[in-house]
Amino acid sequence: MSRHARGALPLLGALLLAGCASAPPPPGTLVDPASIAQAVVPGVTTKAQLAAAMGSTTTIVFDSGYETWLYLSPAGSGRYTEFVVLVGPDGIVRKTRRRDP
Repeated sequence: MSRHARGALPLLGALLLAGCASAPPPPGTLVDPASIAQAVVPGVTTKAQLAAAMGSTTTIVFDSGYETWLYLSPAGSGRYTEFVVLVGPDGIVRKTRRRDP
């Protein structure tokens, strides 16, 4: 094995390990679990109130007019608890769901 090939092995290993690391969540999606529980009340909280209290986040808008908003909370070891908020076509929060890692 040539000297150049031996020098490239540690670099190749580092690149492979970097590819296995999880990417950080998009900006604006991390929240405190207590904050979301206090700020979001199904049937009461509006989309505007949700955005003001929790900030913008990853959102999926369906043809039906419903939207899902995804927030994350650090759970340690690079893992996250998911908080999914379902917003109705009328702009009112309909449901929430928490999923632990």
